[in-house]
Amino acid sequence: MIIKRFIVTEKSNKQTEKRNIYTFEVDVHANKIEIAKAVENMFNVQVKEVRTLIRMGKKKVRMTKKGISVGRTNRIKIARVQLQEGNSIDIYGTNV
Repeated sequence: MIIKRFIVTEKSNKQTEKRNIYTFEVDVHANKIEIAKAVENMFNVQVKEVRTLIRMGKKKVRMTKKGISVGRTNRIKIARVQLQEGNSIDIYGTNV
């Protein structure tokens, strides 16, 4: 499964309204071509452009009874997908 979930933030909502760009969390090993094909097949739209970035995990430190526990959260890959003119994805499921 290449696409894991939508990322819904204020910034992503503004990009969706102004530039028709949707933001997804995707598999870390997926490339741009695989992401574009997955979006096209899943939502029946035409993809114009895909931009990706990998956000590294944050370092976490906790105090426990046994001492200091140090770890790191998982890294995630984010894809910003721009659709062709006239295509859109219904994120919230409001179209009935």
